[in-house]
Formats: sequence, C-alpha cells, structure tokens
Amino acid sequence: MSITYADKPWLKHYEDGVAKTITLPDNTIIDMLDESAKKHPNHIALFFKGTKLTFRDYKEQTDALAAALVASGFKKGDRAVIYMANTPQFVISYFGIMKAGGIVIATNPLYTERELEHQLADCGAETVVVMSRYYPLLKNVQKKGHTQVKRIIVTNIKDYFPKHLSMLFTLLKEKKGGDDVKPEGSDMAFKDFIAMGKKAAPVNVTVTVDDLAMLQYTGGTTGLAKGAVGTHGNLSANIEMLKEWLEWEEAKEGFVGAIPFFHSYGMITAMILSAAIAGTLYIVPDPRDQKDLLSTIDKYKPTLFPGVPAMYVAINNNSDVAAGKYDVSSIRACISGSAPLLMETKREFEKLTGGNLVEGYGMTETFVATHCNPIKGENREGSIGLPLPNVECHIVDAVEGENDVPVGEIGELIMKGPTIMKGYWNMPTETANAMRDGWLYTGDITRMDEDGYFYIEDRKKDMIIAGGYNIYPREVEEVLVMHPAVMEAAVAGVPDPKRGETVVAWIVKKPGDATTEEEIKAWSKTQLAAYKYPRVIIFRDELPKTTVGKILKRDLVKEEKEKLASG
Repeated sequence: MSITYADKPWLKHYEDGVAKTITLPDNTIIDMLDESAKKHPNHIALFFKGTKLTFRDYKEQTDALAAALVASGFKKGDRAVIYMANTPQFVISYFGIMKAGGIVIATNPLYTERELEHQLADCGAETVVVMSRYYPLLKNVQKKGHTQVKRIIVTNIKDYFPKHLSMLFTLLKEKKGGDDVKPEGSDMAFKDFIAMGKKAAPVNVTVTVDDLAMLQYTGGTTGLAKGAVGTHGNLSANIEMLKEWLEWEEAKEGFVGAIPFFHSYGMITAMILSAAIAGTLYIVPDPRDQKDLLSTIDKYKPTLFPGVPAMYVAINNNSDVAAGKYDVSSIRACISGSAPLLMETKREFEKLTGGNLVEGYGMTETFVATHCNPIKGENREGSIGLPLPNVECHIVDAVEGENDVPVGEIGELIMKGPTIMKGYWNMPTETANAMRDGWLYTGDITRMDEDGYFYIEDRKKDMIIAGGYNIYPREVEEVLVMHPAVMEAAVAGVPDPKRGETVVAWIVKKPGDATTEEEIKAWSKTQLAAYKYPRVIIFRDELPKTTVGKILKRDLVKEEKEKLASG
C-alpha cells in the first residue's frame, strides 16, 4: 500500500517522548506568565544590559501598564501598537496590553513614514507605545490626520539600563542616537504611565482563548501589508506544541532574545515561550551587534537560541569566536526559521556550540511554527522537518488546489491546525483566497517524502528572503516607479552568501534621463525600510516579457546568476 498524507507518516519519526497529539490548553499566555510569577516570583525573568527583573517584577509591571490603559479609557478589543526594538518595555507592553483586553500590533521599527502610516490606518489603533528615537516619525504620521492615534506612551531605551550605564548613555549616545526627545502635549513617558498604573484600580477584564490577541502584519504579493488575526488560543496552542517538541526544564532555561520581537517568530519562540516555562530572557536589542550578542552568551550561558540562518552564519564566521574569545558552548538547542538553513551552517554551528541546530518552518498566518526537524533525531538535508503535533498537512495540485499530488511530487502545501489565523483584518477577499474549508493555502511549493519529511522547493511566488526578512517585490516595484526617472521596474531576489538573497531591481528609464544607479538607490532608502531597498540597480533598454505583457523575472534572475557565476 502506498503512503498517503492521511497516513501521517511523520508521526513514526517523532522522537521518543513527543506526543503525537496534545490537549489544547484552555489558559492564555497571560495566565502562563502569571503562573510563572506565582511559582517562581524571585527567578530572573528579563535580563537587559545588566538590569534584572524577576517574575514578580514582570507581573507587577504588566499589571500596572494594563491598569493605566484601562484608567485612560482603553477598552477590551481596542488595538494598540508596539513600535520599538527588543527591550523590557516591549515585553511589558505586550503582556500589559493583552491584560487590558487589547489586541497587540507589533510593528517593525525600521519602517519608513509611508509604511508606518499604512499600518496604523489599517489597524485603527488609538494607542502606540513607542521608543523615543522613533517618536518624531510617529508624530509626523499622527499630525497628517490619516490615523486614529490619540494615546502615545514614549519610552527611552535607557529607561531599564542600570544607573551607571544610563548616565554614560545620556552623556555619550542619547542625543547622537535621536533618543533625547520629550513627550508632547498629552503624550506620556513610559515610566510615568507605569507609575500611574500602580496607583490605579486593578484590571477586571476577562480574557479567554477565544478572544482576539493580535494582528500580525505580513506582506503580500499585492504589496499591501495584511494583518493576520490571531486569538489567544492560537498563541497558547503554539506554545504547547513547542513545549512538546523541545527538551526543557522549568525555571532552568536561558533564552537568547536577539531575534526581533516584532517578528512573530521571535515573539513566540523567545519572548512568550520563555515566560511560559519561567525561563530567563536575555534581551539583545540589535541582533547585528555581534559584541553584545556574543558577550551575552559567553557571560550568562543561555541554553536556547531561536534565530535565523544569518545569525548563525555570522557567529560561525566571527574571528573572535574562532580565537576562543567567546564561549558559546552553553547553547543546547536552536530552531532556525524564516529562511533556508544550509547544512554547512548547521554543521559548523553545532561544532562550535556542541548543541543542536535544526530547521523549522512556519508562517505569520500560523502563529508561528508548524514544522520542525527533530532536535536530536534525524535531520534530513534541505528539509523543514516534520509537522508538529496537531498539525494536518496535504500537498495539493498548485493549479486547482483540490487534489493531493502523489507523495514525492511537488504541489502547494496546505495546512490545518489550532494555530491557523482567523483571517486577514478587514480583507475578506484575501482571506477567502488563503483559506478554504479551514485549510490554509500557503502558496509554498513543497514535497513530502515517504517518511513524512517536508521540503520547500520554491518560496511564495515572488517573495525574497534577505537576512531573515520577507520582502515582497511588488511593494518595492511600486515605490520605484514613483521615481520620476523610472518608466518600468522589475524586482527579484538573487543568491547572496551573507543575506541568503539580495534585492535586485531592473529598471527601464524614461528616454533621455541621466539619473544614476546610486541616485535611485539613495532615493529608495528614503521610501523603504533598510532591509527592503534594492542593493543592486540594473538599467536596461527593455524588460523581457511574455506575449501578454507579463515580465519574465525568471529570465532576469537567470542572467544575473550567470553573471555572478562567471565572476
């Protein structure tokens, strides 16, 4: 008898002790945090630049932020945006908003004014918790009057620094980094808001697994950001699935908190999971700061390191690690996501740490992980691993999306499970396109082998993955054609040894225009987040097209690959 998807062959390859199905929790991630605080009040929950917050502190400050929100008119179901880098303030805001019954939107601090305005207008948030260096840009957006923002809470990155480091930061970096700003009008400082909450009445809001928890924005092939709607049940289910997959000890694990918390992967696998198992979260605000990251690992010995391949590649190639300046041997397990993990990267990192680095898979729309290679079991080269407990998968024909393709052949991956989003915020057509009869159509071209290991053969039609970030060419193209010199533009990703892929733009200029590549590149930096702008601009007289006028990007990419191969 031939293997079928319904047979779930992946279950036979689960590691010993991993349940084939789990009982879905009826508690929320808020409950999980409060339970950790009840059981381990004095255990260190958050570590940031030398500052230590216990689980008692963690609970008290999230309670205070929630109370301050409610006292200021915030209601259950209201949306609130967190606009900052990885800091204790981010984590406290996240849980505090949820304790007030709010829906969290975690936005990318690299966004330009145009990108931020779209997201704020789309979600309808009235509340934003913002880091001071991004406050002027937020105020520019607010003053345009196209959003509903009326309640702004401003925090300085130094708010949770130790006293001596705060003084040094004030003297040497605050003004230079754009952090020396004061709240305007009715806007409040984060510390004052927390203090207000400690004096306010306790929150009396009931939050259940069926309530909405967050809108997590993802790009789309249309170029418009879409808010994936997630419930508290989606989040707590994924936490239970990850707890089942990983080996861990309560109040014994240390998490490297370097992957951005605004990204659903960092949010769940580092920020929420650490709270749920009473682990210590070592917060690194800038994942590109190798000195901070490696010093944290060397000194404090965290055990779990969720990340993206670019992070592991950087450590593998760090000369100070090679010279023995930093000890990274405390790392016991890492799940790599957001981009393909090369086997050479895996082997080298495991050699350095003595731990296990495995590739996983998930989507913003699945909050977050759905597949993972066994931590200590068999990892198959190029595979995203096995579906996690309670995840159902099929691979269907990519045209109609109705019939299973034979095992071993490629098609579109569709999934069903307790973490799948409820749909896209205020986008019924997009929701209907992505979800049919409870199945999420991922758009990823995939195959499954007879043992149930899955392989991504092609990412979503046009998506570029650079440094772990998802970049959608349509958005970049729409920005480029706004430039007065540009007549046509095509954008795609080409292989890059450092970033995985890099963004390349092929441009046809208007006749007689003398604009240079560097001028267009510089202009695009003002319109797009730093990870999105084209690193390479190629001018052409025309773009290759089909007979119906569709640009043949594969031909452009092929030409560029051939040029790279020939040197």
